[in-house]
Amino acid sequence: MEPQNHTEVSEFLLLGLSEDSELQLLLFGLFLSMYLVTVVGNLLIILVIISDAHLHTPMYFFLSNLSFVDICFISTTIPKMLVNIDAHSKDISYTGCITQVYFFTVFIGLDNFLLTVMAYDRFVAICHPLHYTVVMNPRLCALLVLMSWFIMSLVVLVHVLLIRRLTFPRATEIPHFFCELAQILKVAPSDNFINNIYLYMSTVLLGVFPVTGILYSYSKIVSSLMRMSSTSGKNKAFSTCGSHLCVGTALGVYLSSAVTPSSQSSAIASVMYTVVTPMLNPFIYSLRNKDVKGALGRLLSTAASCL
Repeated sequence: MEPQNHTEVSEFLLLGLSEDSELQLLLFGLFLSMYLVTVVGNLLIILVIISDAHLHTPMYFFLSNLSFVDICFISTTIPKMLVNIDAHSKDISYTGCITQVYFFTVFIGLDNFLLTVMAYDRFVAICHPLHYTVVMNPRLCALLVLMSWFIMSLVVLVHVLLIRRLTFPRATEIPHFFCELAQILKVAPSDNFINNIYLYMSTVLLGVFPVTGILYSYSKIVSSLMRMSSTSGKNKAFSTCGSHLCVGTALGVYLSSAVTPSSQSSAIASVMYTVVTPMLNPFIYSLRNKDVKGALGRLLSTAASCL
């Protein structure tokens, strides 16, 4: 294979969710609304956590990072989709597609790592409350987040370098509304054996370890809760953990969509983890969390008094 052949393709064609022109306006309005709700909701969570000293704890530090990642996550795919619908276009440049693959994969991996770290935080808080402030110190919290960024950036960089060696014909069609790594490999006519091996290895490692960590943490948490005598303590702990587990469905949906043989099913499943899950994050953590609701109320009262 000639090394210069990977530049043969100048753009890809994103087929989107539907070819029906009558649905385009509906899809544009629906996804624009969901995008705005996601960005505003997660920004509000970050603002509430920053502005309220009562929320300057490890749990809310990780939550604010999760909200930031969710904003970046949805911003890698939906704006381009909306632009294409508005312009009645399907094209995305080769560079734009590779860039989208990189950031999308980084942010979905960060989502999973942060959920694992949050599970560990709840494990220490509930199972070892006397050691919580010592174990979950600010230095460790910052280190866990930075390590998550470093690991995902490095792993995905290898994916991008491997994609760069593949050849694509001009105007290659991608049966999706964004450039997803698995879909890119499916439409590549050149030998992508190494890419697939690395994809499966990284998916197993970055999927199994977080899931194992989350399951272990929550098995210990449930065991500890069963020994609690305080009903209010149980309810508070279950509420916090329940919120976390609701958001954690993104990983399962992503893994199932990655192995599904149907491109249309994969695209529909992708809507769940690329749009719906980041959008639900603010509602799950605010509506089910008294601390966040109280801080939000104080923030709105302060803002109203300044007007």
